[in-house]
Amino acid sequence: MQRLLFESSPLFIFLCAGAGLGYAYILYRSRYTWSKQTNRILFALRAVLVFFLAVLLLGPVLKLITNQYEKPAWVYLVDTSASVAEALDSVNRDKLIRDLNESQQAINDMGYESRVFDLTGNEISPAVFNAPASDLNRGIQHVVNQFEGRNLAGIILVSDGIYNSGASPVYTPVRVPVYALGVGDTTARVDVVLKNVAFNKVAYQGNKFPVRAQVLLQGIANQHVSVSISKDGKVISTLNKESLNKSFLEFDFQLDAKEKGIQRFDVSAGSVPGETNLRNNTTSIFIEVVEGKKKIVMIAPAPHPDIKALKTLVEKNSNYEFIVHIPGVAEADAALLRPGAAELFIFHQVIDHAGKTTALFQSLYKSNSSVLLMIGSNTNLRQLAAYQVPVQFESFGGQWDDVTPVVNSSFRDFSFSENTNGIFARYPPADVPFGKFTWPVSANVLLYQRIGSITTDRPLLMAWPDNNRKIAVLIGEGLWRWRLNEFANTGNTVAFDELFSKLVQYLSTLEDKRKFRSFPLQNEFSDAEPVVIESQVYNDLFELVYGNTVKLEVRNESGAVSNYSYVISPGSARYRIGGLKEGVYRFTASAVLNDKTETVSGQFLVRAQNLEAQNLTADFGLLRRLAQQSGGKFYQAAQINQLTTGLQQVKAASLIHTEETFNQLINLKWVFFLLLALISAEWFLRKYLGGY
Repeated sequence: MQRLLFESSPLFIFLCAGAGLGYAYILYRSRYTWSKQTNRILFALRAVLVFFLAVLLLGPVLKLITNQYEKPAWVYLVDTSASVAEALDSVNRDKLIRDLNESQQAINDMGYESRVFDLTGNEISPAVFNAPASDLNRGIQHVVNQFEGRNLAGIILVSDGIYNSGASPVYTPVRVPVYALGVGDTTARVDVVLKNVAFNKVAYQGNKFPVRAQVLLQGIANQHVSVSISKDGKVISTLNKESLNKSFLEFDFQLDAKEKGIQRFDVSAGSVPGETNLRNNTTSIFIEVVEGKKKIVMIAPAPHPDIKALKTLVEKNSNYEFIVHIPGVAEADAALLRPGAAELFIFHQVIDHAGKTTALFQSLYKSNSSVLLMIGSNTNLRQLAAYQVPVQFESFGGQWDDVTPVVNSSFRDFSFSENTNGIFARYPPADVPFGKFTWPVSANVLLYQRIGSITTDRPLLMAWPDNNRKIAVLIGEGLWRWRLNEFANTGNTVAFDELFSKLVQYLSTLEDKRKFRSFPLQNEFSDAEPVVIESQVYNDLFELVYGNTVKLEVRNESGAVSNYSYVISPGSARYRIGGLKEGVYRFTASAVLNDKTETVSGQFLVRAQNLEAQNLTADFGLLRRLAQQSGGKFYQAAQINQLTTGLQQVKAASLIHTEETFNQLINLKWVFFLLLALISAEWFLRKYLGGY
């Protein structure tokens, strides 16, 4: 539809017409040499030309209204999970696919649009029932989001109603009706389900670790139920219970962590008479057995609340063992006070005035272990230089400053939370020796000192590398007040614990000086995703270099070896290995650097997804509730013809999209050619008749 709009009053058109007639009359009222009829034609051509030119001066705008009709769309959302394939044999699956195709064709014949998607949001044709999980809610949301702003008439959900991932679809509102087509078997089966196995992923070699197997009983009463755990094909522990009238049983095991590395244990629940689904009776768990906890040894001349504050946060991490040695008060085993016996030694009040820990400091300071030196009120500042501590104070007068911590934003070895400085600003002051001091130029400052409202350039906490270990110095005492203050203000100690737990982790991890490194991006992968191994090569300046060929040798639990090779480049430092089955894999990566072969070994775990075998009983009740809440209707698979008929009877109107465009008349090409034709015709006739 078109409409002409004017910037001025439309009454000016009459003035334009008068101008055209008047101009033509003045031009052609005198005597002429051509016929009267020809004069009238010339008069008309000039009048129309002037009229159009005058109208264009009014700035007319042509408004064009275009209507586009969008057909209603029906989406067939098919649950292609493996549980549907388990419930339907190949004949029934083929029949279901044919029936869906016929239903879709009937919808298309009515002039509607129809498409078929799976629960991951991918368009499919035909459906293949092999998905490892069922997330009905996410599948519906995929469709709704993809058709946002479009004419979506409804969703036909073809499913058994079983979801084992994501939220229940009945708790999420849907803006379009969902018509559910239930497939599968709703008959309750006799089934022993190994519902869950709870365990710690890390155990320490030589210790026992707990495993709890939770068994769900369906259609079973007064039965003997057993659960066994096997390793390398041998049963290592078995527990038995009577089910009585219970539907849920728990079996608690205590297993020995003997071998170092990732260990596989197979957990199996015994079958009972009448049970047909045995795939949910077994599962595998993988425990990483490590050699032992990292040892953090605190050495102090006397008890102090700062020691308790650090001990509390370190012991939150099960990978650390915190040992306190205070001569004459709490003495540690002598074996732990030797060089290399711990990953980190912390000296509180280092070089104390009484010399209680000086001998230990001399012995351990130059060892291969990292050290954290805490300077406090009992530190003999004069003696620091004598014991090669590179922090030298100019004043020894015993005066102290009150300072609060400020995070160094340039520190990059580990990060802090965004609000850390805001929390630190409210901390009560720590006691720091007064005056200037020097520190190593290689030191990385973690915390600066703030005196009052002024942030100084003096470090409060700093660290620097020393060969393969690290040295850190904390100047001041009173940390325990920080932790108490944060808990009083926020109800937790997140900022304090984050700072010092990351510091302990940073110091207790030795520097990796290898020029060739190869490692999996994660320790555990799913069998539905590729295993990703990243390799890095460094030059003598420890800068990343590229172009080296990496050879990978991957060995599974049975000893079978697969070999891979790839070249490291800026966009290809990672290698992806797909199709690996469940199990523990060990790999060896090698590369030639400076005519020498460097090798790295490691291991990773591939875990199978077995969600679809946990439950094969269709849940039509969920599909009915979903259809009812959304304004749709529920049908069983045998009623697919009724579903098609019901869809055909739904009045789904086309959606009209109206688009308005505005264009000035003077910009239209046809107007230009019209004016050109008028003036050309008049000029040609006058020329032909001798008027020029």
